[in-house]
Amino acid sequence: MAYIERELEALTQKIARTFKVLFLTGSRQVGKSTMLEHLFSDYRQVSFDDPVALNQAKQEPGLFMEDNKPPLLLDEVQYATELFRHIKIKCDKSSNKGLYLLTGSQQFHLMKQVSETLAGRVGILELSPLSLREIQGVGNQGSFAPSEEYMESRSKSAIPCKDIWEVIHRGGYPELQDKEMPWEIYYSSYVRTYLERDINELLQVRDQMKFIQFLTAAAARTAQLLNYQNMADELEVSLGTVKSWVSALEATGLVFILQPFTNSALNRAVKTPKLYFRDTGLACYLTRWKDAETAKSGAMAGSLFETFVVSEILKSYSNNGIDYRFHVSYYRGRDKIRRMREGMLETKESEIDLIIEQNGILHPVEIKLTANPKIGSTQAFSVLEKVKESKRGTGAIICLYERAMKLDSNTYVVPVHYL
Repeated sequence: MAYIERELEALTQKIARTFKVLFLTGSRQVGKSTMLEHLFSDYRQVSFDDPVALNQAKQEPGLFMEDNKPPLLLDEVQYATELFRHIKIKCDKSSNKGLYLLTGSQQFHLMKQVSETLAGRVGILELSPLSLREIQGVGNQGSFAPSEEYMESRSKSAIPCKDIWEVIHRGGYPELQDKEMPWEIYYSSYVRTYLERDINELLQVRDQMKFIQFLTAAAARTAQLLNYQNMADELEVSLGTVKSWVSALEATGLVFILQPFTNSALNRAVKTPKLYFRDTGLACYLTRWKDAETAKSGAMAGSLFETFVVSEILKSYSNNGIDYRFHVSYYRGRDKIRRMREGMLETKESEIDLIIEQNGILHPVEIKLTANPKIGSTQAFSVLEKVKESKRGTGAIICLYERAMKLDSNTYVVPVHYL
């Protein structure tokens, strides 16, 4: 299969020229080593999936470093954290940049060790599964926010997607872009590898079937409030077990925990976070939606569409080297909003699916699985006007409408292919 250009390439090369160590994190099989091999073909590579190399690195880290001199690419370095101290020593003895390229699929598990041992010497980037932009080959279009500048720029490069549900169901792992790759076999192998390597390393799970049940339960809750106790009751395990398992999913990049927007002016806000899978193909596999058509018409269609949209927005940030955790949140308030729906007065909690913060401006986003967006679905956006220290920016309804347009002076309709 031909190499797929990644949005992160230019920034990766810049970081390697600027820092002595580049650390590239991301979930298993997103293409970390493939991209680095493509960009830095002159580097020697050692993978710690190789038990012989791993044994030497763990038992004789000093000797390993002498045998493997920079420039060096170390793949899946989370298995050999003994090397970090020796990498620091090598960096301090050299004035050269780009000495070591490190990859790891246990991002938050590694961050503390990397930041403490290699502070000032390492640049950290995250590679996600393929974005829609990368699949379409349109290049890096910047981080998403429904601003006038972004919408104007994107109108020149956005390519309508022939069947967005094929993309949602297929998922974003590079190997699956080869249409000959069997979807179900790929994800079955992915889950087995994930259990045997990443989860075994983090948790030493004794009952793997129970953990697979947990994976399925978590996937069924994508785009929903994260209720640990509910999952613990369903799986008949302790609350502490569920919390540690969710933390492991987050650490290995399989899920994202979206935090609620908090501000003293919004004292009726719900404080519970939401859970999102980072790859909709994996979520479809775990919840047994075996083709795009059944996923599109099934009970989880709205959740899968919302998961895809949130994931694409996160990619637009990480592919530009921006930590999305500081820019996205959601709001759900106990204050009620009233609206007419099919001739009936409806009362419901106010909710904003996503709040994107850029430069002190709050952009409210509604995510709708519809080709007929209506301004009434943005009623909750006005709650952000209570936040005095930030300015409310233009909002958006991200949906399946074919073209971008303004519903009013402050709200865009954003087709999903504009992300």
